Amino acid sequence: MVVFGNVSAANLPYQNGFLKAISSGGCDLMGHRSFKISTSFKTRTRRRRSAGPLQVVCVDIPRPELENTVNFLEAASLSASFRSAPRPAKPLKVVIAGAGLAGLSTAKYLADAGHKPLLLEARDVLGGKIAAWKDEDGDWYETGLHIFFGAYPNVQNLFGELGINDRLQWKEHSMIFAMPSKPGEFSRFDFPDVLPAPLNGIWAILRNNEMLTWPEKIKFAIGLLPAMVGGQAYVEAQDGLSVEQWMRKQASSLLSFFGVPDRVTDEVFIAMSKALNFINPDELSMQCILIALNRFLQEKHGSKMAFLDGNPPERLCMPIVEHIRSLGGEVRLNSRIRKIELEDDGTVKSFLLTDGTTIQGDAYVFATPVDILKLLLPDSWKEIPYFKRLEKLVGVPVINVHIWFDRKLKNTYDHLLFSRSNLLSVYADMSLTCKEYYDPNRSMLELVFAPAEEWISRTDSDIIDATMKELERLFPDEIAADQSKAKILKYHVVKTPRSVYKTIPDCEPCRPLQRSPIKGFYLAGDYTKQKYLASMEGAVLSGKFCSQSILKDYELLAASSGPQKLSEATLST
Repeated sequence: MVVFGNVSAANLPYQNGFLKAISSGGCDLMGHRSFKISTSFKTRTRRRRSAGPLQVVCVDIPRPELENTVNFLEAASLSASFRSAPRPAKPLKVVIAGAGLAGLSTAKYLADAGHKPLLLEARDVLGGKIAAWKDEDGDWYETGLHIFFGAYPNVQNLFGELGINDRLQWKEHSMIFAMPSKPGEFSRFDFPDVLPAPLNGIWAILRNNEMLTWPEKIKFAIGLLPAMVGGQAYVEAQDGLSVEQWMRKQASSLLSFFGVPDRVTDEVFIAMSKALNFINPDELSMQCILIALNRFLQEKHGSKMAFLDGNPPERLCMPIVEHIRSLGGEVRLNSRIRKIELEDDGTVKSFLLTDGTTIQGDAYVFATPVDILKLLLPDSWKEIPYFKRLEKLVGVPVINVHIWFDRKLKNTYDHLLFSRSNLLSVYADMSLTCKEYYDPNRSMLELVFAPAEEWISRTDSDIIDATMKELERLFPDEIAADQSKAKILKYHVVKTPRSVYKTIPDCEPCRPLQRSPIKGFYLAGDYTKQKYLASMEGAVLSGKFCSQSILKDYELLAASSGPQKLSEATLST
């Protein structure tokens, strides 16, 4: 998620040789690289918490009232169903591969229901697409720029269930776009608190005077009405069209006068496409845009954003792990799966790890990115339609860049910013937006470099040089590509050759249900069937659906024998 979804990534090596190496356990799944320019920065960082001349202060906006929305209550009811489920006479041992949000969610809700999950993570860090690392100076660098929205009801419930609501730093209800035609200036969409949804969103569009003319704004607002009125049925019907194709269809229809203007693509949809799925509107399914708009515009606080107050592995993932362990579950790092071993009837016998360990359970879950699952699928499963359809789901490349500067940048906000540049999607000055990363004297920009397909194999220095040229346009008074103004102290580049699945047209029918046709084998992940696409919310909801499917199959799984295959279930909503 994406940024509307989950602007994050789980790494999978890009070259075919590396892909083969993974299946034999010969390659790490995360390639994070860094280059440190100033060897004396460590000394500087020890002094950075002292009061500086700018006296910058992180200001938390009060938590919005989310608890009474229909989606929040629905998510809360689903959470409660696990805690109130009858205690099993024989708790199931469920082996789960992947400790990203999908795997952590699956394990959490199975443990809530009285079962014993065993969560296996290949790497030495929790989080999957929200993983992060600490460098030698004690600074964190992340897999992606992670934004938590009001329209993420299952994520918001999860924070509440763990008692960590205070770890979300809510920002003012705005969307802020850089102005390429006016370097150094920004254009805002401000959502008034006094109006309900969707009027607050329409008002935000109408009040913006920099990006669109009045006729364009009116057409834009009217053009969004079908998505609001038609609801989910209308949104799903647009899956076969790219954003550009949908725009052309609007322009050629009898109602073209009221259609969304072409310039909206350049002014708004390009930025949204890159933020949602790291690709441009000519590739992205219009369904993805409409799902985001539908979710964010239907709820008063749906588009309101929050940053986590620190690094995701410690501030979000560890509380989930502690909860799982408190209920008898287990989480193991450095446990990479080499092979899914099968019984004679084609069901799962065990997971074979790269260290030779064999792990057996009553049920098995793959909560890894779809590309890793496809690498490890047994040959006898590959022609089963359920798995065959996964071929179209392919992770999209993305790059996350962190740059520490020698001064505090003034032309920025305590908020997420849409860069609207050719190479950058979104960015934030994390020294302002995040309490753990707060620095009154120096800025650290975290930027999503996308689309990244042509850059994923380039050197880190090439990527930094290109980023600096783009930043020169965003900060003309403060940043120069030659560093004659703000100077780089150090940087980290995290490359993810295979991140969230590429949401191109006609992908929706390929997304699998969480229950597979193989007895005792389940899937979780934001690519599986749920209504929030590729996002943190989607990952958490997929874990709930996966856990729900396992609970429904309890009698079958607990029995010593049973039919080989289960029918594909109807998606729970």
